[in-house]
Parts: sequence; structure tokens; C-alpha cells
Amino acid sequence: MNEDEKRLNKINQFRDDRNWRQFHNEKDLAISISLEASELLELFQWKSSSEVKENKLDRVREELADVLIYSYMMADNLDLDIDNIINEKLKQNEKKYPISKAKNKNNKYTEL
Repeated sequence: MNEDEKRLNKINQFRDDRNWRQFHNEKDLAISISLEASELLELFQWKSSSEVKENKLDRVREELADVLIYSYMMADNLDLDIDNIINEKLKQNEKKYPISKAKNKNNKYTEL
């Protein structure tokens, strides 16, 4: 069993011990991912990155963990292999953002 599978088993065990699977359909998980990402974003509102890293790193960790947990749950619901979907996306991004055009630039691929 790889690390992702172990992590997913822990997440699912936590959920199942509380009988929460009934609430974790794809729509509600997508909403939860967005809400938790917004809570993460809120930590940075009106502050510099360095301020947040110095003063709120624990909160960043908590909110980021929530985003990741819900993301793992959604991938599991949809029978998506996390390693595969990340690798596929990286391959797509390699085509969109070739090093020769994108290095040292923050432009969207349509602007390269």
C-alpha cells in the first residue's frame, strides 16, 4: 500500500466512524473544497505572504489540510487515482508552458 492509499484509508476511516459518507457526495465535496480554499485565501487578505508565514502558519496548515482532505475524498468518490490525475495535468501543463516560452514569466499560456 502506497502513502496515498494509507492517507485515504485514514481519511475514510475518520469519515466512516462518524457515518458522514452520506453527506459526502461530489457536489457537496466540491462546495467544501471551495469553501476551505476561501478560508485559506482569507488568511492572506490585506497581509503580505511573509506576515502570514510568520504569524498564521498553523492556520494555513489547517485550511490547506481541509482542502486536501476533501480533494482526496472527491477523487476517491470518482475512482480517480491521484498520482495519475496529477501526472496527466503536469503533462498538459508542460505542453501549455514549454520552458523555452515560460521560463521566468508569469503569463498565462495564451499570452506566451
